Amino acid sequence: MRELSAVDDAEADRARQLAANADRVVVKAGTNSLTDDESNLDDDKLDKLVDDIADLLERDKDIVLVSSGAIGAGMGRIGYDDETLEESQALSTVGQSHLMRRYTESFERYGRKIAQVLVTEHDLDNPERFTNFRNTIETLLDWGVVPIINENDAVATEEIRIGDNDMLSSSVAIGIDADLLVTLTDVGGVYTGNPKSDPAAELIEAVGRNYAAVEERIDASSSGEFGGIQTKVRGARESSEHGIPAIIARSTEPDVLEKIATGKPVGTVFVPVNGVIDD
Repeated sequence: MRELSAVDDAEADRARQLAANADRVVVKAGTNSLTDDESNLDDDKLDKLVDDIADLLERDKDIVLVSSGAIGAGMGRIGYDDETLEESQALSTVGQSHLMRRYTESFERYGRKIAQVLVTEHDLDNPERFTNFRNTIETLLDWGVVPIINENDAVATEEIRIGDNDMLSSSVAIGIDADLLVTLTDVGGVYTGNPKSDPAAELIEAVGRNYAAVEERIDASSSGEFGGIQTKVRGARESSEHGIPAIIARSTEPDVLEKIATGKPVGTVFVPVNGVIDD
């Protein structure tokens, strides 16, 4: 446990202040943060996410949302599980349109417009395609439009899939020179064990020079649905290695993004490790 707590309070506080001062923020919302237990899109969860994002927009921050949930929303929409890649692709087309309709309605409560941006790994790996992607994002932000990004599941295959929106959000944050990556999930951050099954699991408030110990503990405790924390941790670490602070927090936390924007401790903060803060 001592190695897991190797980041001192001053380092964590400085990282939280960097997060609070961020002008450009990538927010990633996972499927469980948007759907109910039956995989139906949860209107209350989605509206809460938009409420939180609207707070950041009112603070004149640029916001890019990376949203999961298309396949899950499709499953709930037509009552069919995804058993093959082809079925997942088809379900995503049903769910994506439903997801964007709800985002449009929810952001309209604040007079905000949104745009859908679907990408594959080729779009991020190919320099020309990535330049086009970045230019589109920059233009949308200049217009005051909120870009909502998701993997293009309808055409992606196992060979070209980014594979997980946690890694996609990290790549986007790095590629558009974001100042902060926030990953919202159904747990309150990174823990010493699986908090869903281990009541003794403790929150790790900061990750930096203790990353190796944290990764080892996460790999040992991750299984089943909690296994998704591994890609969240790795995506956050990848961002922090490029000088971008990252925070993993619970999507249902009241005013979660407002707390981050005011430097309050919430979830787990990843300290930049490229010389910005770390020794």
